[in-house]
Amino acid sequence: MTSVTNTGGVEETVRGYYNAAIDAYAVMMPQDAWHHGDERAHNAGLSSEEAALDMQRQLVAAAGITGGDLVLDFGSGVGGAVVNMAEMSGARFVGISNNDALTAKAQRLAAARGLADKAFFHSVGDTEYRTLGAWPDAAFAAITYQESVVHLPDKQAFFNAAFRVLRPGGTLAAVDWIQRPWGEHRSPEQIEAVMAEVNRGFCIPHHATVEQYRAMLVSAGFDVREAVDLFPSGPCWGSTPEEERDKWLTYEGDRNDLFHDSKIALDAARAAGVFSVAKLVATKPF
Repeated sequence: MTSVTNTGGVEETVRGYYNAAIDAYAVMMPQDAWHHGDERAHNAGLSSEEAALDMQRQLVAAAGITGGDLVLDFGSGVGGAVVNMAEMSGARFVGISNNDALTAKAQRLAAARGLADKAFFHSVGDTEYRTLGAWPDAAFAAITYQESVVHLPDKQAFFNAAFRVLRPGGTLAAVDWIQRPWGEHRSPEQIEAVMAEVNRGFCIPHHATVEQYRAMLVSAGFDVREAVDLFPSGPCWGSTPEEERDKWLTYEGDRNDLFHDSKIALDAARAAGVFSVAKLVATKPF
């Protein structure tokens, strides 16, 4: 595990959030991947964990990841998605985050699953996402991420850096939180009134819309193949089914009030329809 010097602002706050969340999420979401599936998976009766695994398969397929590829996963967290995708594809994954505790847990998971030679995890500094300067041009066959770029104050810088380190013809495939107009909440001000507490609780500087993510990818140089809302027909309940809600509201660990309040705020945004999750697939031209 690499120990890094962190000097970020918002980014440092995110790191602090996950210092507490690493234990809290182990209680509230005990699986090793804290991510959404899509509406079809949930409607088919899959559990949250099964739906997330299905989404990981979709990302591997969308990016065309195969054995022998070297893939960058941004914001790899405790490593479950990376280990799963490495096992599915036979590719080598490099997972990065700005939190040493997450990195260490991910490394232990890869070793326990017998995939330490396929799934590698490293800590990077708070603002290194802006350049990905540890890697040369065209270093990766593909880039993945799940629900991590939402935390970045300079999302465009990340996409610019991702474009540089991706080889020509390579694909970025991702899932991320978004906000959207819905129902009576149409204007940016109306949406922000609902999303403000979500942003505060989960240390998110701002949510983008699907259209804004598409524009950022295009600005970086990508050809966008998919930029779609995964819950177009109604509220996005996704990764936290109703039967698991009490785990959040009764959690008694470090910063428990933050997790209680964040859950309430997120559920309110889901119910209002202004919170959702998007799938993004974009390719670097030859």
